Amino acid sequence: MTTTSKSQKTQKKTMQGVVVSDAMDKTIVVRVETFKTDKKYNKKYKSSKKYKVHDENNQYKVGEVVDIVEVSPISKDKSFSTIDK
Repeated sequence: MTTTSKSQKTQKKTMQGVVVSDAMDKTIVVRVETFKTDKKYNKKYKSSKKYKVHDENNQYKVGEVVDIVEVSPISKDKSFSTIDK
């Protein structure tokens, strides 16, 4: 059994999605689609979730594919930031 020390960095969650809104200042809304499997029927289906993402320079527009990474909370709803191009 291994123990983790505080000096080790934790793996941050990264995802890829499509920008669906860029109306807010320094914030974009990104839709991330994933495939899930039904437990009873073992059928795969597509599920999506929207995340508010911090975009410091307002460089992303609607329809672009972006990579996002989990960061410490920036505001009430924002806990993700874009990975620079």
